[in-house]
Amino acid sequence: MEPSTAAVRVQAFFGESDQVGHTSRYEAILEYLRRHGASGATIERGIAGFGINSKIHTASILDLSRDLPLILTWVDSRARVERALPGLKDLTAGAVVTVEDVAVLWGPLAE
Repeated sequence: MEPSTAAVRVQAFFGESDQVGHTSRYEAILEYLRRHGASGATIERGIAGFGINSKIHTASILDLSRDLPLILTWVDSRARVERALPGLKDLTAGAVVTVEDVAVLWGPLAE
């Protein structure tokens, strides 16, 4: 295995219809991370899922849900994550957020 660089992966799980003020939660999170120098982040839309309310959200053609599950994935240095997490906590209120150590094998963080 190639040498690796220690990093941190942050994931947040929330709904597509979630808002922060008048802005979609995912747009507010991405803008916040960009402003705080994050190396990059991705929002993915799930095809189905359910949360604490146990209501299943699906992308079925019959349902056409406007509240599909979204997942934020952000991989960065521990220092950047620790600096940005306090503000991210406010933007992800009600979401499930995980933080875990990862190894970056190649890419900008490993260089």
